Amino acid sequence: MARPLAAALLWRGLLTGGLVCAIGLLPWLSRTDPALTVLKARSAERDPTPETLRAIRDELGLDDGPPALLGRWLGGLLRGDAGRSWVSDTEVLPAAAQALGASLLLMAGAVVIALATVAAVCARTLWLGSRRRLGTRGPGGTGSAVLAALPEFLIASVLASVVGVQLGWLPALGWYGPQWLILPSLALGLPAGAVLGRMLDDLLPAAFAEPWALAAAARGIPPASTARQALRRCVPTLLPNVGLFVVGLTGGSVAVEQIFDIPGLGRLTLRAALAQDLPVLQTGTLALTALAAAAAVLARLGVRRLTGPALRDGALHSLHRPAPPAPRAVPFVYALLLAGVIGLGLPRDPLALDTTDKLQSPSVSHPFGTDALGRDVLARVAHGALDTLGAALAVSAAVLLTGVLLGLLPRLSAPLVDTVNAIPPVLAALLVTGIAGSGPWTPALAIGVVAWAPLATHVSSLLRQERATLHLAATRALGAGRWYLLRHELLPAVLPPVVRHALLRLPGIALGLAALGFLGLGSQPPCPEWGLLLAENQPYAERAPWAVLAPAAALALLGALAVTAAGGVRLPRHKPKRPPGSRPGSPAPSVTATPPPRTDTPLIAVSASPTKTP
Repeated sequence: MARPLAAALLWRGLLTGGLVCAIGLLPWLSRTDPALTVLKARSAERDPTPETLRAIRDELGLDDGPPALLGRWLGGLLRGDAGRSWVSDTEVLPAAAQALGASLLLMAGAVVIALATVAAVCARTLWLGSRRRLGTRGPGGTGSAVLAALPEFLIASVLASVVGVQLGWLPALGWYGPQWLILPSLALGLPAGAVLGRMLDDLLPAAFAEPWALAAAARGIPPASTARQALRRCVPTLLPNVGLFVVGLTGGSVAVEQIFDIPGLGRLTLRAALAQDLPVLQTGTLALTALAAAAAVLARLGVRRLTGPALRDGALHSLHRPAPPAPRAVPFVYALLLAGVIGLGLPRDPLALDTTDKLQSPSVSHPFGTDALGRDVLARVAHGALDTLGAALAVSAAVLLTGVLLGLLPRLSAPLVDTVNAIPPVLAALLVTGIAGSGPWTPALAIGVVAWAPLATHVSSLLRQERATLHLAATRALGAGRWYLLRHELLPAVLPPVVRHALLRLPGIALGLAALGFLGLGSQPPCPEWGLLLAENQPYAERAPWAVLAPAAALALLGALAVTAAGGVRLPRHKPKRPPGSRPGSPAPSVTATPPPRTDTPLIAVSASPTKTP
């Protein structure tokens, strides 16, 4: 036990050290003079004369090289001194601690909103399942899919302008008390809760179909108790992803912190990265990495607390649902709508300017209106769909493959996931740009570096529970080898929910690619990518809301299409020939079947071994 723990700690330490060293090389990787970047951050109007740049190099010790700078910073950190900011010449540690406190408070508010959103998304499935009115698949509407597809900065902009400015119900700018926490918490918590709610809603129907739930219904146990046990059965699978969301809400909320003027750790780290302020950047990244490690440890403790004995004794039932759902027409409706928008806009010119027709409302000639330069919004949305969807699909496929492969090796990937998840996407893009250079595929590579982590965590979590199932123990006892178990049992159980998870993140990847392009790390205006359209038209949201709503609606439509189409993702398990006399639809007992539950056996809680009762 001590040896694996020591190996895991050593692996985490090496990864964290590698990340900090890579960040320490950022000014030199960017192929720009660090002294010039620091000078521009201190005073943009100051003339960068050779004497001034030489003075900055001598002041900061830049000529000593990255190893000496990193060694001095680490030495001071051991004494409780993180150095002084290269830009503001203030102590780094107090500023980082204050920013971390603001981010943690914002994270707590966002978690509360996210949990409330999860409860709203899963309420119908819990109600129907606890009363045995649920079929093989949860009802799961598309409203949560649309909400999950909306970008956080767009929700933040709408809340700030409408609720904060126009209606005046809540303060929109600043960080002075609990009232200033509500709007940014809503902007962060609603999309995160929608994603987690969809993932939980995907697991609940299988939990209600397990033998313990059937026995509970036969014995007349109250539906509320059955619903609580179903949640307890499914929540451990999602706890590792919840930890990732928590860290993402802390370090990845840069846009929301910028809009609401919140002095958080994400904004502090981003500004330090852009200004190449190494002491601040390294301290902020180290704080995010420590937070990621703490969240991972708490998630693992939660999983052991909820399902530890069952995982140890192999007392779980599989959450895999081999029966395919009935075909539905909803995905085809979304596909037709999206194809119709693209088909109507492709014949139009997305770059044609008409300064006399600026910010015009939707009309017959311009169904989606015009933007600030008089360009047709419908044409720009349609032409931007080709680049946005193509790149997003390619990155999503690569991320899915990487997440599955690394998720199959949890001892290797778990520390790597925690380290990668602590890197904000913008910081990852800056590192990738410094190493690979700027180009059209730089945003794709930057997003791919960090986007595989939630999928790998999901795969590892599902594998951990699937390996503890009764049918897998029976199959292994009958002589099945590792390759047979992986191919015919584990992958068919793991791949469908992970693919649905990947499709749920497709709109976010599309937005992230375009957003990084807008920051100068990829495609540039006038390229009509959807993220660029949102960013370009955001300043005119009050005067011309259609210019923002059109790309946002296209992004939401893409999310609804991806999620509803993912409902049919199933991989059938290998079923040997059924012996004569067996019931249709029952698995063959020679390989994968478990004995049918007796109605007179005690109800088994997921946290207890098979011989214990609650």
